Amino acid sequence: MRNYLIDQHKFTSYTPADMANTKSAIKRIRRISKQTAVNKARKSRYKNALKKMNLLIEKKKKSDALKFLPKLNSELMKIAKTGIIKKQNASRNVSRITKKIASI
Repeated sequence: MRNYLIDQHKFTSYTPADMANTKSAIKRIRRISKQTAVNKARKSRYKNALKKMNLLIEKKKKSDALKFLPKLNSELMKIAKTGIIKKQNASRNVSRITKKIASI
């Protein structure tokens, strides 16, 4: 486990003790931690949308699933555009869900 140091007067984030102590490296750590939080929130929205759709399919609510499909597709493409998941992954998910809806 790493030993983390914090300088509360200059920086608000933790900096690993064995990393470079340059100003730019510390700024990068701060930026990466903010971006990680954003990416986690986006990924959470994507997973929740998939769960909601799968729940609608399980309950065999075809009309609700068809209404939610464009929103799900939009959400997946937004996530793919930002690079959190790959575009092929988003397309594959939409394709599989569309097949499931058709089979209800």
